[in-house]
Amino acid sequence: MLQNEKIVETKTCKHCNSSFEITDKDLEFYEKVSPVFSWKKYLIPSPNLCPDCRQQRRLSFRNERKLYKRKCDATWKDIISIYSPDKPYKVYEQSYWWSDKWDAMDYWKNFDFSRSFFEQFDELLKEIPQISLLTAQNINSEYVNYSGNVKNSYLIFASSKNEDCMYCRWVMNSKDLCDSNNCSSCEECYECVDCVNTKSSKYCLWIVDCYNCFSSYDLIWCSNCIWCSLLRNKSYCIFNKQYTKEEYNKLKIEITTDKNLLTKIIENWKHRCKYSLNSEKYLWEYIINSKNIYYWYEVENSENCKYVTNTLNLKNSQDIDFQAFDDSFAYESLGLEKTYNIIFTYWALNSSNLIYSYLCLNNCSNCFWCTWLCNKSYCILNKQYTKEEYEQLVPKIIEHMQKTWEWWDFFPSSISPFGYNETVANEYFPLSKDEIISKWFKYSDFENPFPKVEKIIPANKLPDDITKIPDDILNRAIECEVTKKPFRIIKQELEFYRKHNLPIPKRHPDQRHLDRMSLRNPRKLFDRKCDKCGKDIKTTYSPDRKEIIYCEECYEKEVY
Repeated sequence: MLQNEKIVETKTCKHCNSSFEITDKDLEFYEKVSPVFSWKKYLIPSPNLCPDCRQQRRLSFRNERKLYKRKCDATWKDIISIYSPDKPYKVYEQSYWWSDKWDAMDYWKNFDFSRSFFEQFDELLKEIPQISLLTAQNINSEYVNYSGNVKNSYLIFASSKNEDCMYCRWVMNSKDLCDSNNCSSCEECYECVDCVNTKSSKYCLWIVDCYNCFSSYDLIWCSNCIWCSLLRNKSYCIFNKQYTKEEYNKLKIEITTDKNLLTKIIENWKHRCKYSLNSEKYLWEYIINSKNIYYWYEVENSENCKYVTNTLNLKNSQDIDFQAFDDSFAYESLGLEKTYNIIFTYWALNSSNLIYSYLCLNNCSNCFWCTWLCNKSYCILNKQYTKEEYEQLVPKIIEHMQKTWEWWDFFPSSISPFGYNETVANEYFPLSKDEIISKWFKYSDFENPFPKVEKIIPANKLPDDITKIPDDILNRAIECEVTKKPFRIIKQELEFYRKHNLPIPKRHPDQRHLDRMSLRNPRKLFDRKCDKCGKDIKTTYSPDRKEIIYCEECYEKEVY
């Protein structure tokens, strides 16, 4: 339990049967975000699912990485889409979808009080055209998703304001990155994870304000370091040993820069119980420039939030994933940007006062059960009402939803357009095909066609020396050494490897992504003791792991 909170109820999750707590502060928040119509507040009750299952359900709607070739249902052009060709949805190419050649309001429906809401909403989703990719203002970047303002980039996801980046996820304001995750303001980096304001570095994890570092972990204000950890404001170090510039440059040529040593460094060095930067009053890790953040990961410039992940500039919100830029008073939603007072909604931009809406953009307000609307107000199931009609009908629908046990829950996974195995949910809550089906999630059997290539090369046949790789590698496919799935190298990628003297990767891009994700701890919190002072701590390192874990006070004394 958090400080200054009182447990008022312990509930059993209806999905996984685990117990979870509801506090007085939770109830205050639910009351605050509950909608009001005709001076009556329609209270959002406490959830019936635990925080993990609530997040798992939300993430089952987010297909980030699975891209398919299919036809546009309006122009019949070949397009790249997050919807595989076998799905029962209309899909439009980007330019046609944003044009005035069709209108989402033409697909309106009257509400049928004899049927459930989710059943009716599922029908609307299958009738209204879907956009092929969720992108905006990109240049020469056809193979990206959930990304905006990117240029000359390939297979990057959930990213913004980048140039010349490849095979990355959640990277911001960066240039010339390849195979990197969760990086911001970085340049010319390769295989880096959780790095900030870092340049010309390779195989690094959690380094900040660094330059030209290799296979290192937890560095700040460092440059020219190899196989180092827990250093601050150091240069010309190898295995944490100080050298002169001349000695360093000589040794750097002689030593073998084995990237796999990073794993040993991570296992054998001391670790802080929680990883954060410039934050206060928080629980869990990867919290940057934030305060009063309780539970979960990857939060930046945020305040007074609980059960949130991958958020930027979020305030006074709970149960939110993948939010970016200036949102407040949001609950049980996914994919928000510049919004206010949003509940039970998937993807909203520049909007306010939305309830149970799906992809509403550009100044939408006071909409209920709507999808793909732009600059609309007082709509229900994409039908236009007057303000008075809207405020009279919505309470009746809410009361109907209360009777059908739908009021207070996010969209069920059963109406997600994607198979569970296509979504981010399967990264953080991995399930086998049998488990997916037994838990009533969807499963996608569709496989992309085999690539047309001149020859498939087993990964173990590739030379490590990039100078020995011929240009015609671009016409061939490589068989992943782990999954055996074939993958191709593009010209931009080959140029990057040659420029930085890097070997051709031997693993499929999806496997490389999973490898990087595995460098981070599981999203679970454990009780254990500081290995130096013995104080009780909460950490993502389980007690049975062999790493040395310090409380924040002991860790600070160790590195400064």
